Amino acid sequence: MAPRTLRLWDISPPVHAGSPVFPGDAPYSSVWAARIGPGCPVNVSTLTLSPHTGAHADAPLHYDDTGEAIGTLALAPFLGRCRVIHALAGGPLLQWAQLAHAGAGLPPRVLVRTRAHAAVDRWDPHLRAFAPETVERLADLGVQLVGIDSASIDPAHSKDLPSHQVIRRRGLRVLENLVLDDVAEGDYELIALPLKLTTADASPVRAVLRELP
Repeated sequence: MAPRTLRLWDISPPVHAGSPVFPGDAPYSSVWAARIGPGCPVNVSTLTLSPHTGAHADAPLHYDDTGEAIGTLALAPFLGRCRVIHALAGGPLLQWAQLAHAGAGLPPRVLVRTRAHAAVDRWDPHLRAFAPETVERLADLGVQLVGIDSASIDPAHSKDLPSHQVIRRRGLRVLENLVLDDVAEGDYELIALPLKLTTADASPVRAVLRELP
């Protein structure tokens, strides 16, 4: 009998010229450096983008001037068992009470769906974010990576980034701009490896979930 094919969920938004970015960040653009034609056998494009475009992993360097760049981080937190939790109701900050129904024994990775439809076509200044004490609670439970279907784990207007500072202090990793619209609550395998960008403060990822065997 052939082995069963495990289902995949692509939880990355499309990346194109209209992809939303934090106000002031470099928008995505793609121009042709070379085109197939007489004397040229290939198409070659040049990309310009913020590393926070689309689904992405933040590095400590993003919120700590002495922190590690994304390409120097261990990959283990970005690969392995995770739990998707729905928190569709509630205020602008995710409180622990909205996640507690997911049960005990959390795996090392937790992804939170905060809305019915991810904002893949516009910047959302009213994005939902984590309360810092919720991140502290997750860290206490052994969680190593948190992810969210918004552009930041802190409110868009925040200047002190309290949840990012908890991530820094507790040594967690973070994924942002995920698309969890079609993902039921439960456990999956997460695969969301950042690029080996040795001086960057973040990296785009192609984030996917795979059905557990």
